[in-house]
Amino acid sequence: METKLIAKNPNAHHNYNIKNTIEVGIELTGTEIKSIRNGKINLKDSYAIIKNGEVLVYGIHISPYEFGNIYNKDPLRTRKLLLHKHEINKLFGQVQQQGVSLIPVSAYFKGSRVKLELGIGTGKKLYDKREDLKKKDAEMYIKRHLDI
Repeated sequence: METKLIAKNPNAHHNYNIKNTIEVGIELTGTEIKSIRNGKINLKDSYAIIKNGEVLVYGIHISPYEFGNIYNKDPLRTRKLLLHKHEINKLFGQVQQQGVSLIPVSAYFKGSRVKLELGIGTGKKLYDKREDLKKKDAEMYIKRHLDI
């Protein structure tokens, strides 16, 4: 099946050490789908939690569809993620470990459906972020001077 990237979370790999990822569906309304097809989605400050046996995602901003009128929903509403019960139980076990978070890494179309790539990771300390920036700068410097 063909996949088409819609949006990436720019803070996901900067603020978290992502151990592994899982593909999940997301519960959306018709006007939200139309808005996403126009590229009006932002994952920047989003996160997911497990509550009452369901996985909920907070902070995903989907702009209102311009022709949606009364059918538009709140852009920052809480949305339910679609997983099997055994997958939720597995995630719940991992989240119980201290410092483990669920972070949406990217959103994409798989066929005609919108999917989220949900990352399972731990938060980085400030010195880890600085170290990553140093490595990135060094790699860019080397690449720039070798390509000349």
